[in-house]
Amino acid sequence: MNAGLEDILADHLNVVFCGINPGKGSAALGLHFANRSNRFWRTLHLAGFTPHEIRAEHGRTLLHYHCGLTTLVERPTASADELARHEFTQAATGFEQKIRHCAPRFVAFLGKPGYSALSGQREIAWGLQPTVLGGASVWVLPNPSGRNLAFSLEQLVQAYQQLRRATECT
Repeated sequence: MNAGLEDILADHLNVVFCGINPGKGSAALGLHFANRSNRFWRTLHLAGFTPHEIRAEHGRTLLHYHCGLTTLVERPTASADELARHEFTQAATGFEQKIRHCAPRFVAFLGKPGYSALSGQREIAWGLQPTVLGGASVWVLPNPSGRNLAFSLEQLVQAYQQLRRATECT
């Protein structure tokens, strides 16, 4: 369990989406992506992962669509910029064991910083990565945070649709 945020996981999912860490508001409510400015739930729906937009309080229903949700670092912060590099390093082994245990086909990092810290790579492309993590293929998606002004909702949806299409391939 993540400091106020319970993982939404099951065995053999198509995708486990991995946020960097819980926001303070989400952790206080015990709900993933509870901030209304966050575009995660809307993006998932528009990209075709879910038939309707899930509300944060019904986040566990994500499992019905063969998707899960976790965070890399457990400590809630107002901004992921508050995390120290050593927190990513300390989380790495436990995170990989978690992924290995639930055995999803893909683990999708929401933003580059988490995967960069785990892989030690500075230059990371969006999309499918050339490595696996805990037996899962790795995908890097733009962070759906409302603070991420580099991506419009339409651009987020397009990026997430690429992953959805990959999950449909045998």
